[in-house]
Amino acid sequence: MSAAVESLIARAEGLLARLEAVLPHAATPPDWSASTAFRARRRHGALCLEPVRSVSRIRLADLKEVEPQKEKLLRNTAQFVAGRPANNVLLTGAKGTGKSSLIKAVLNEFAGQGLRLIEVDKADLVDLPDLVEQVQGRPERFVVFCDDLSFDEGEASYKALKSVLDGSVAAASDNLLIYATSNRRHLLPEKMADNLGGTHGEHGEIHPGEAVEEKISLSERFGLWISFYPFSQNEYLAIVAQWLRHFGLDEAAIEAARQPALVWALERGSRSGRVAFQFARDLAGRGE
Repeated sequence: MSAAVESLIARAEGLLARLEAVLPHAATPPDWSASTAFRARRRHGALCLEPVRSVSRIRLADLKEVEPQKEKLLRNTAQFVAGRPANNVLLTGAKGTGKSSLIKAVLNEFAGQGLRLIEVDKADLVDLPDLVEQVQGRPERFVVFCDDLSFDEGEASYKALKSVLDGSVAAASDNLLIYATSNRRHLLPEKMADNLGGTHGEHGEIHPGEAVEEKISLSERFGLWISFYPFSQNEYLAIVAQWLRHFGLDEAAIEAARQPALVWALERGSRSGRVAFQFARDLAGRGE
């Protein structure tokens, strides 16, 4: 073989190697024993599941003043883990009230019974059908976790999620549920113009009621809605006290922290569980 031909072959092999690096690859299953939680990440054009090395250790006992919400999600997840019928869940409401934390706590509660969590970003929901195929037939029970979910009109991921929830010709996998959190009850922006159904104009909808129904159709495909509400002052202080105990402060220090905790919330403009946790971390960190 001549040197020119060998050079041409070498160049062709190098070009193929570079092409393989950028072309989509078939998704490879993760090591399911590596963790109880996984993140969906796009690698070489395919959605891959990466184990989370350090999973949040929050427990159900750490979450205060959300007992009705806790009971509903606990019951639904227990049904799912036991192989009984259960619903996809949408947790909505006030910010910082424990929506995401509750899902993480439920994972820790049932991980020993085979529950696994897969966190998926909104942008990657277009590959949700492929993810469903990856876990189909596995003995574990999977919760797909979509945090802080909301859509703008026309997003492709909106249609993908809607189809997987209750609309695809393929049957939904019985070992997978979707738990999503959002500050929007219907996941889409709702405008005053949506209420002008009786107003007719050159650029108006012929059937405006159908446009409104389209906006709420996604949220209605979640079988269970769990709503969270802003905390009262007493509820906020109870959460502060719980976190201060968690950080090892005694009851005298907790009582003395009531007024500073209220000032902290006033400065932040919110009496949420997140703000209570941040105050407790700050106070405990100062060692006062």
